[in-house]
Amino acid sequence: MRATEMVWSTEPFVVRREVRWGDCDPAGVVYTGRFTDYLLGAMALYTEHLGEGKRLGDAHGVGTPCRGMSFDFTGTLWPGDVIHIECRVGALRTRSFDIQARARRPDGAEVFSAVFSPICVRLDAREGTPVPPSLRAVLLRHGASEAGGVER
Repeated sequence: MRATEMVWSTEPFVVRREVRWGDCDPAGVVYTGRFTDYLLGAMALYTEHLGEGKRLGDAHGVGTPCRGMSFDFTGTLWPGDVIHIECRVGALRTRSFDIQARARRPDGAEVFSAVFSPICVRLDAREGTPVPPSLRAVLLRHGASEAGGVER
């Protein structure tokens, strides 16, 4: 069995994903909910990359559950289609940050864009906490932009 998901490149960070037949409805179109699976798979690989082989939060002493995610769908997928999901760090706030993703076909046609927003939580109390300085440094090194204003 061949892999359906793999790191394609690290600079920029791109995950290659192949659509499986089981991801599709009877008409052969990918179920909308599967796009969340595609994004979460890419996020797991990207944050492990940012954590230098460890889970990102674990590497910095915090939990990083998802605070929110949003999608903009611009294309459909069929069984056997391949997409490349490019990931990059976006806005950095006091307790949370964004990872932006853009999925395209190999020919460059866009399929979706998404934002995944983890929030830092204390491991002992499961409450929000500021992004640790060590994690903030990693995010800034990978292109994060400091976001002003109120935490979302």
